[in-house]
Amino acid sequence: MSGIAAPDGHVTIGILALQGAFDAHARMLSRFGVTTTLVRKPEQLDAVDGLVIPGGESTTFLKHLERAGFFDALQAFVHAKPTFGTCAGTILLADEVVGPAQRSLQALDVTVERNAYGRQNDSRVLQAETLLPGGPLEMVYIRAPRILRTGDCVEVLAQREGSPTLVRQGHLLAATFHPELSDDTRVHQLFVDAVRTAVR
Repeated sequence: MSGIAAPDGHVTIGILALQGAFDAHARMLSRFGVTTTLVRKPEQLDAVDGLVIPGGESTTFLKHLERAGFFDALQAFVHAKPTFGTCAGTILLADEVVGPAQRSLQALDVTVERNAYGRQNDSRVLQAETLLPGGPLEMVYIRAPRILRTGDCVEVLAQREGSPTLVRQGHLLAATFHPELSDDTRVHQLFVDAVRTAVR
């Protein structure tokens, strides 16, 4: 596991806090010397350099986002600034959602199948090879989606049984698992580095 880099510039990372495991992301990000803020209103997006969309229930997220123009503001943000989606966050970022189909932000060139790995009692922790330095990556799965298709511009950084689980496309990062529930800091480090690079 790689160490945590010293901060090389002040950045503020927002965490969409409408529901889901946003507190776990905040605790993880606090280890990197960045400022975090919980985003509950669309106008708060103007004050952050990057955004985490956490796990939770994607349909519930959509209900919250349909109020006060939040969906449109979020869609504009994720197309322009560094954004990291985990589990339900990956579903929201996807270009296409199936199982069943639903509205999404259509930013990440992937097709995602909801709840593809079973129910809550099918949750598990796995180790898998990754392109990130430092050896196998711990992946915590809770009612996880599956990425069925990736576009040509999407880089696959880790897989589970041949399906992508960690992908990157320009300023976007997405994981079908929950890196915030692991002691492995590398995925969040990757995102923090991307935000710092974008700010510089």
